[in-house]
Amino acid sequence: MSEQVPTVFIVDDDPDMRESLEYLLASLAIPTRAYGSANAFLAEFQSWQAGCLVCDVRMPDLSGLDLFERLRAMGSHLPVILMTAYADVPMAIRALQAGVVEFIEKPFNAHVMLERIQRALAQDGERRASAATWEEFACGIAELTDKEKETLGLLLDGASNKVMAARLDISERAVEMRRASVMKKLQVNSLAELIRRVTQFELLFPQSKPIGRT
Repeated sequence: MSEQVPTVFIVDDDPDMRESLEYLLASLAIPTRAYGSANAFLAEFQSWQAGCLVCDVRMPDLSGLDLFERLRAMGSHLPVILMTAYADVPMAIRALQAGVVEFIEKPFNAHVMLERIQRALAQDGERRASAATWEEFACGIAELTDKEKETLGLLLDGASNKVMAARLDISERAVEMRRASVMKKLQVNSLAELIRRVTQFELLFPQSKPIGRT
């Protein structure tokens, strides 16, 4: 993943529109790549690439909505802004319900388009930062030993050090050491933060078996 520079990908079969958008984005020194068709874009795009996509709805090969769905099937969460020269309320509703971040009619106001693009880029950046944080947390969980996971499970159930010591048949000092190791590996500073982070993790990734619990 050598290329993580946020890029605005422009897909439109109208060369004048592609050139206009490239010129508009150049005013803010935002990197762009322009394509005349969805297939040309897909031939180069990698699902991990950062930025956003500005795409026309009606194109000869794949429509903008078809391209959006293809991206999601690839595992890409790239924010998508769809453009159309035809007022189509049902299509706009379908696009927004599917997860398209914006649906803009042509001709559009340049300042409005820039604002929408900057918002989409910020959204992508925030999502990527959040994903990186949870990936790091998941790595910390993977580093926990079976005994530490068992201790974590008891912590999440609200057991005191004394109760955990009795259930695990170890000293309270040993419980404290395990707690400290768990908190260090998960990079949390308090029991409240530990419970909050683990609860959020289980809600965000329900496919993960609750940690240390049956």
